[in-house]
Amino acid sequence: MIVAAGGAAGAVLRYLMGLLPMNPENGFPFKTFLINVIGAFVIGLVAAAAAKNSLSPRLVLFLKVGICGGFTTFSSFALETEALMAKGQNGVASLYVILSLFCGILAVSAAEHIV
Repeated sequence: MIVAAGGAAGAVLRYLMGLLPMNPENGFPFKTFLINVIGAFVIGLVAAAAAKNSLSPRLVLFLKVGICGGFTTFSSFALETEALMAKGQNGVASLYVILSLFCGILAVSAAEHIV
């Protein structure tokens, strides 16, 4: 039940972020990029806090699996990347993939250093 509650909260947060008026002319999927980098940062915070035993296991499940799982979206990332390639925007698609991976890993690392 705790994972389901977190997942519902994460999904609602994801939906609300999707309502932000960010539609760059070059087609770069900035909203999904931002959502995934924020999610990576949050999961890094949670993982670091959990490693230091300062969070209860239930809270970790709620935050990592529930909220972060419901908030971040690999499927949208994959779909948007494929759509960019189908439109012939291979440069934008490549930039999206590279920045998503680099910034996601950097966000986790930064979060772990904060805790």
